[in-house]
Amino acid sequence: MIIFKKIRWKNFLSSGNFFTEIELNKTENTLIIGSNGAGKSTILDALCFSLFNKPFRKINKPQLVNTINDKDCLVEVEFTKGNSEYKIVRGQKPNVFEIWKNGDFLNQQSNAVDQQKHLEQNILKLNYKSFTQIVILGSSNFVPFMQLNPSNRRDVIEDLLDIKIFSSMNNIVKDNIRSCKEEIRNLTQEKNNLEEKISMQENFIEELENRGNTNINFKKEKINKLDIEIDGYMKKNIVVQESVNDHTKQQETLIGSVDKLVKLNNLKGKISQKVSTIAKENKFFKDNLSCPVCTQTIEEEFRLNRIAESQNKTKELKKGYKDLEKAIELEQQRECEFNSLSQEIVKLTHEISQNNTRIILNQRQIKDLESEICRITDQLANRSTENEKLDSLKEKSKNNLRDLSEKKVEVENYELVHNLLKDGGVKTKIVKKYLPIINQLVNKYLQLMDFYINFSLDEEFKENVKSPIHEDFSYSSFSEGEKMRIDLALLFTWREIAKIKNSSNTNLLIMDEVFDSSLDVSGTDEFMKIIRYIVKDTNIFVISHKSELHDKFENVVKFDKVKGFSQLV
Repeated sequence: MIIFKKIRWKNFLSSGNFFTEIELNKTENTLIIGSNGAGKSTILDALCFSLFNKPFRKINKPQLVNTINDKDCLVEVEFTKGNSEYKIVRGQKPNVFEIWKNGDFLNQQSNAVDQQKHLEQNILKLNYKSFTQIVILGSSNFVPFMQLNPSNRRDVIEDLLDIKIFSSMNNIVKDNIRSCKEEIRNLTQEKNNLEEKISMQENFIEELENRGNTNINFKKEKINKLDIEIDGYMKKNIVVQESVNDHTKQQETLIGSVDKLVKLNNLKGKISQKVSTIAKENKFFKDNLSCPVCTQTIEEEFRLNRIAESQNKTKELKKGYKDLEKAIELEQQRECEFNSLSQEIVKLTHEISQNNTRIILNQRQIKDLESEICRITDQLANRSTENEKLDSLKEKSKNNLRDLSEKKVEVENYELVHNLLKDGGVKTKIVKKYLPIINQLVNKYLQLMDFYINFSLDEEFKENVKSPIHEDFSYSSFSEGEKMRIDLALLFTWREIAKIKNSSNTNLLIMDEVFDSSLDVSGTDEFMKIIRYIVKDTNIFVISHKSELHDKFENVVKFDKVKGFSQLV
């Protein structure tokens, strides 16, 4: 059970830079009064802000800071739970969020969101919705249980019955289902990969055993053919080389013809020049009887001798010229034969080069084929290793199938647990167990407030109302005063259920302007009887404008505005 002991605040809403403090467990019932805007409802916002980081009324958080001082907004609430003393400190400008336990500051290395979750789930075991249903009954800003949607109604009931753990467990189970299904997808992919590898390995072994020797024989035959081709090319090269040698020997006999031709042609030129000179001289002596230069008469005998002499020389030179032409023609033939032999030698040499290229290509093919034969031979020799690889793959496949089967069973088990934990499972059975008690308590409190109707909630938390006047009624059909009686009855019922379950049980009950709006005099009297004589171990605070209620409460607290700030007076 949570025992709220004290709350204090400063620079919060209309309060000033000094602490306003209220002891929460001092008296069984306390009336809080004050004029409009005096700050009497500030306790609701301070309590909700300190515990849940949000005010009770619809106020933006920045507006919680007093607008005059505009800083050092601080709220502190103290309570005990079991043997532990707690103090929650929360503020703005600067932002403050501290949790103290037995005087020690709790380590708050995690972020504020995680700290808030720890406070609600592990310390208070209440969220904002549940807290406002069993601790606070407000006025216009409060949403009564009957006005909540089905989902929020379920949240409140699950908190009270302490069965939210099933929802948390269900979330964990759903995460596990997702994780398992992801593993199943991975294992299925692995299974398909292993099956493909096993098939490839089996085909590989089959190829090794059935085609290995055939491939080796085929490659050996190809090597033999290549060897024969190489031998043929080499023999051709020998024959061609012999021809080259013969042509080279023939060329050696023809070496020097070019030089000789040059000399003969030079000689031919000189002879031609000599013949031309003698012909000019012969013509001169034939045509001239005297010297054309000095006019001296040329002796006839001398002239005839010179003519005869030039004619004899001309005959000799012509005969020599003809012999020279024959020699030049012979050397030209020898030069042509030399060039022809050179061309044939080039052609034969090119043929040898081509054959050598073919030999090299064949030798490379032979080398590659021999390497392939060695590789296939090694594979044949090591096929036991390939069989070991196959056995290893089959073992992996076997383990994969086992893991896959186990994961599928695990998912089936998780889905079974998921069906038990979801709303229609275990939680529904627990709710069914408590529904008769809840309905009994609601009707008990309605009768204590002189409201004689038969009110019940079904498993979906929808109301079923019967009255002596009307057979079938709904919550919205009643007047505001009658609705208030139902809201009060539910509030007291939730507190009773919390005590039974010891889940969200607290000493504190705050009601804001309950008497000011909907309850008539009779309803007020019946309500006072309930909080005095029926509700036990509870510190009740009632906020009201009605000063005539003073004598009905053990303690009265009054708020007023002093110089613009709310104060206790």
